[in-house]
Amino acid sequence: MDWDIVIGIETHVQLKTKTKQFSGASTSFGNEPNSQGCLVSLAYPGVLPVLNQEAVNCAIKFGLSIDAIINRKSIFARKNYFYPDLPKGYQISQFELPIVGEGKLSILIDNHTKDVRILRAHLEEDAGKSSHGLSHGKSGIDLNRAGTPLLEIVTEPDMSSAEEAVAYAKKLHDLVQWIGICDGNMQEGNFRCDVNVSVKKKGSDVLGTRREIKNLNSFKYIKQAIDYEVNWQIETIEDGGLIEQSTILFNPDTGETKAMRSKEEANDYRYFPDPDLLPLIVTEEDMLIIKDSLPELPSEMQSRFVKDLGLSMYDATEITSNKDVADYFIGMINKGASAKLSVNWIVVNLFSRLNDGEMSILDSPVTFEKLAELILKIEDQTISNNAAKKVFEVLWKNPEESVEELIEKMGLKQISDSSEVEGLVDQILDSNANMIDEFKSGKEKAFNALVGQVMKASKGKANPSQVNEILKKKLSN
Repeated sequence: MDWDIVIGIETHVQLKTKTKQFSGASTSFGNEPNSQGCLVSLAYPGVLPVLNQEAVNCAIKFGLSIDAIINRKSIFARKNYFYPDLPKGYQISQFELPIVGEGKLSILIDNHTKDVRILRAHLEEDAGKSSHGLSHGKSGIDLNRAGTPLLEIVTEPDMSSAEEAVAYAKKLHDLVQWIGICDGNMQEGNFRCDVNVSVKKKGSDVLGTRREIKNLNSFKYIKQAIDYEVNWQIETIEDGGLIEQSTILFNPDTGETKAMRSKEEANDYRYFPDPDLLPLIVTEEDMLIIKDSLPELPSEMQSRFVKDLGLSMYDATEITSNKDVADYFIGMINKGASAKLSVNWIVVNLFSRLNDGEMSILDSPVTFEKLAELILKIEDQTISNNAAKKVFEVLWKNPEESVEELIEKMGLKQISDSSEVEGLVDQILDSNANMIDEFKSGKEKAFNALVGQVMKASKGKANPSQVNEILKKKLSN
């Protein structure tokens, strides 16, 4: 409690293009090692890079989606360092003049909105991949990934907990998929986070020394790595030690972070403008065309759902957390299902099942058509909400089943005939004089007990709202 946590995140988003950043080589995943190189990505002498226009369009889409400054002129630079998986001995990136300037992304934490400032987003090419331990004492280099288009998105140090960092990473992950610039497959390295963590005395204006946790490709690992690193830094300082600025790795097997090398500064990379690439100029016409190609953004959809469907902002935010979820919800609404009931069933029942199976909503065996039909049966009082849950469980295992036939087969159709319900109420009142006396003496629990007795007598099939209404009417006489 005596410490403030300061977190900033740099995210490498692999852009959804068919070819590489500066060449026509394929970006497809999973091919034989070193089968997707070309003279440019393998850095043969005399070859020249040619900028991928689709990667530029993706960067502008992102900038527009976070209300950022789009720099009409940006410059590519050479970032010089020497790794075995970097064929040229430098990486083409952007430094002083990136394509996307300042913007922001809002996250929801404990029902409160917080803005995370985006400092910049710049285009660059990916390096290759080193694989260690393939045989004793040897490493392998796969250059299939070398030259793949990346958008590096850098935040200000605005996050103050692992929970906020994860919320930001998830929101960004959903956004880049929503606008169609990234597949978001974290296992394939399409979305990787470098997390900068430091601690300082509570209320102090002096920032602590940061350490950068590299290449986190799981939200679970982001939280685990930050929690461990924060505790380690606090314990080190309180024991009289000093934090050294460094690049560190997280080991998911041990849950620990470990220093890899001292952290480089910008001047260590000896940036200078790439002489083979002209400045990138974005015209007003480019901006208008790309803006028109953007889908409705989550924030816009949230406002529309609140205004047109009467959802709370919390529900609207939940249902637009992911484009596939939003599409599923819209499909249900178009089938006539209640907006509020649809949200509740998706967020509570469907999400629970999907999480258990580590599935996406696209993998759900219960289609939006089937779930909408089930909700319509609740709305027209054919079945109760509890009965619908039983049908849902059967549908999950046997999605080819008919909702209508399951209700009949399982004997779940609700008794909504008022005369039949009234007969059940009379039967319970006749045999529970003591409960009636208790209710009339002010004991509300007695009323609930009578409702329970009626529901039991009907084997759960009586319409609860009718039972309540008829009971209240009879007990008031």
